Amino acid sequence: MPTVSPADFPADSVGLVTPQLLHFAEPLALACGRSLGDYQLMVETYGQLNAAGSNAVLVCHALSGNHHAAGFHRADERKPGWWDNCIGPGKAIDTHKFFVVSLNNLGGCNGSTGPSSLNPASGKPFGADFPVMTVEDWVHSQARLADRLGIQQWAAVVGGSLGGMQAMQWAISYPERIRHCLTIASAAKLSAQNIAFNEVARQAILTDPEFHGGHFQERGVIPKRGLMLARMVGHITYLSDDAMGEKFGRDLKSEKLNYDFHSVEFQVESYLRYQGEEFSGRFDANTYLLMTKALDYFDPAAAHGGDLAQTLAQVQAQFCVVSFTTDWRFSPARSREIVNALMAARKSVCYLEIDSPQGHDAFLLPIPRYVQAFASYMNRITL
Repeated sequence: MPTVSPADFPADSVGLVTPQLLHFAEPLALACGRSLGDYQLMVETYGQLNAAGSNAVLVCHALSGNHHAAGFHRADERKPGWWDNCIGPGKAIDTHKFFVVSLNNLGGCNGSTGPSSLNPASGKPFGADFPVMTVEDWVHSQARLADRLGIQQWAAVVGGSLGGMQAMQWAISYPERIRHCLTIASAAKLSAQNIAFNEVARQAILTDPEFHGGHFQERGVIPKRGLMLARMVGHITYLSDDAMGEKFGRDLKSEKLNYDFHSVEFQVESYLRYQGEEFSGRFDANTYLLMTKALDYFDPAAAHGGDLAQTLAQVQAQFCVVSFTTDWRFSPARSREIVNALMAARKSVCYLEIDSPQGHDAFLLPIPRYVQAFASYMNRITL
């Protein structure tokens, strides 16, 4: 294999990265009443941990994310990590300043122990027997990861969407171990509409004839159609009406209509089918079920009768909350609920609402005002 030099990658890239698979032998007690023993976490790190251990930043992924947040796994890889726009030398999360940690959560399908892993009790894939996970479970596993890496306190925990929920849970569960919490395009709990969308997606998977009660791997099949439909439904909610209209409008793939129910006639139909097809080839159906349930269950204020301000009274971190105007899946109103609760609890918080047409997916995109504000906040963090 030819030698890869830093010159082979953009100057603001973390370059070639190698994932690490870390093993944890101590059982992890879970919210569902079960425990998970002898598990593994797939992790990537960027930058260097300083001598004081004070410059560590944890990046938490959203539903379909993983540990590969920045850089490249191969010299010929065309697409970098999922948040490469924001992680790297001179970027918002500057790897000249910070030591960045990104992991694939438990229950994932990108190297960490999950439904597709072998169950030591049976020697077969866990499948549907893998325990249901919650955001709080993930945060507890991430705390063990921090211990393993020698990190007593995070300079910041950062995440968008489901990742933002994890960042918030960190500030609640381990207030002394996080100095800054950045929750982006997120919410303190899902709306009924959001839960409904997740249920439609789950039913698409559960009713696929190839699902086989979650043990499809043993049959050598995947519930492809159900997973495609779940992704198509989800993807619609990640984009705004304006973004879809601008990108596709009512454009046809050909000059005339076919007058049937099977042909792909509109460009937007073609796009959704492509997204579903691509996703079904790389993501595990059981993991999709698990991740959407974790979203549904997240409601830290429930422990205090729904009083979010009381729940946040114990936090010590400074907060930065970001929302996007056309995000209707995690609307600005949901972010303002977090901000108002923090203010009521007399906590330090700044809030930015970005005017953007891209919908929920905006948090992944290099929108200038968003990235500039993100970088400005991260530059303020003292080590």
